[in-house]
Amino acid sequence: MKLSLVVPCYNEAENVAAFLEAVIGAFDGCGYDYEIVFVNDGSSDATMHNLKKLYQVQQCPIKVISFSRNFGKESAIYAGMEYASGEYISLIDADLQQRPEIVRDMVQILDDKPEHDVVAAYQDRRGEGKVLSFFKKRFYGTINHLSDVNLHADASDFRTFRRSVRDSLLELAEYHRFSKGLFAWVGYDTCYIPYTACERHAGKTKWSFRKLINYAIEGIIGFSTKPLRYSLYIGSFTAIAAIAYLIWVVIEKLAWGITIPGYATIIVLILLLGSVQLFCIGIIGEYVGRTFEQSKDRPIYIAKEVLEYN
Repeated sequence: MKLSLVVPCYNEAENVAAFLEAVIGAFDGCGYDYEIVFVNDGSSDATMHNLKKLYQVQQCPIKVISFSRNFGKESAIYAGMEYASGEYISLIDADLQQRPEIVRDMVQILDDKPEHDVVAAYQDRRGEGKVLSFFKKRFYGTINHLSDVNLHADASDFRTFRRSVRDSLLELAEYHRFSKGLFAWVGYDTCYIPYTACERHAGKTKWSFRKLINYAIEGIIGFSTKPLRYSLYIGSFTAIAAIAYLIWVVIEKLAWGITIPGYATIIVLILLLGSVQLFCIGIIGEYVGRTFEQSKDRPIYIAKEVLEYN
């Protein structure tokens, strides 16, 4: 098998059939074998029902992995890579914003340039608002400053890579996964190509602003311990400032007999130091919580049903 297309699906009932037709059209006459690995991530609509219909027809080799519940896109990517048989593996969404024709171009690049191990696509033009675009730029700037790995701005999970890269990624069996960071961490030579995202074929995006914020926090916590170091810096700075202020108050009292500041000053200082403490404890809690969940050694996903072709 030359190519495996790994397709995470969460409530994509209206898109999976159109996606299959788009793949068949894009790879018509390509001259090599390919398969589609659909991963149903605990969808609450008719996604699994429609995937079973596609599986029964088998217009091209299809595998379907269905989770027992929603484990998240990162877990779906991991499961799809586990079941992929291809020499090349491609990660692509089912909503047709990422076109299969670009995957064919990626495969050609890997064939023509053996020095490249990964071909990753980044959006050259975004149709989102200025506010969301601003926060995304700030995220990439922040995580590249904090972490030891470097993420290409606007690069998505839409990429095609060799099986050796897939094997390296599967060795990283961490519960909280951030694929963009994992690809950067394992290394390998990556070629970046631009693409323009199309409109969704049907349905609504699953990404809200809140989910994007949580995803950003996941990436920063997962690939940097610098927030812990910064919390130490903040605590040290506030301690020094508190001591300096205490000395100043004592000098004022002894030298000029000025009354020690009263209620308002005390309340302000308590609120300031309390908020700093809670902020630092919150950062520590994020790391401790992830360590606790990882220590349980629970599986990244549970497959309720697996359909494989013969």
